[in-house]
Amino acid sequence: MDYDFIATESGRRIAYRRQEGAGRPGIVFLPGLRSDMEGTKAVFLAEFCRENGLGYLRFDYSGHGRSSGRFEDGCIGDWAEDAAAAVNELTEGPQILVGSSMGGWIALLLSKSFPEKTAGVVGIAAAPDFTKDFIAAALSPDQARQFKLNGRVELPSEYDDEPTTITKRLIEDGNRNLVLESPLTLACPLILLQGTEDPDVDFRIALRLLEHADSPDSELILVHREGHRFSSDRCLKLISEACLRMVANAAAD
Repeated sequence: MDYDFIATESGRRIAYRRQEGAGRPGIVFLPGLRSDMEGTKAVFLAEFCRENGLGYLRFDYSGHGRSSGRFEDGCIGDWAEDAAAAVNELTEGPQILVGSSMGGWIALLLSKSFPEKTAGVVGIAAAPDFTKDFIAAALSPDQARQFKLNGRVELPSEYDDEPTTITKRLIEDGNRNLVLESPLTLACPLILLQGTEDPDVDFRIALRLLEHADSPDSELILVHREGHRFSSDRCLKLISEACLRMVANAAAD
């Protein structure tokens, strides 16, 4: 499979795949932490956009997938910069940002920084500000001591054979990019899709985001008994329906 690459101003080499489409706006997929552009939802949206004649961009953050760098060297700010470079360089006009897990946080950061490039945000199990309470919520006392001593800790991953390395830089930079601690004004619609049995992102975070975001049109769809992956057939159908509604809304403006 062929991939193209762009270079960011910081010198990171970002892998991407782009599909042309006659329809406007296009769709950009923002993957989650340790995920990439070949995940189930990213590939599903590629076919969805193909069938509906929509432009589509998917890419890997630095330290992810086929892009340059090591995961443990990255942070939220770096990955937001990677996403901004991809969206601004590789798309024309406003886009619908579809963010999964951490990608939902990145989508919100982009929508704040580049409102003219954002026609809508679809958050799938969106995980804004997950670094803020990470130490207290996710680490055992022994792991917390290890993190304090070494500035890093390795955690087993439910989604990957390799452990996930969490660094002090990731936590501190994330805490400088929080979106729930200050006004969050969006110039576009917001749709949040969330499973009620998500072990990684409690559905109350989605409720808090819905209440906190100042958007002209926002809603939350809770799906009973769905988890964090949000990749079952019914969940993928909800993702496609949300995207179609965003497209229709943009066309009506």
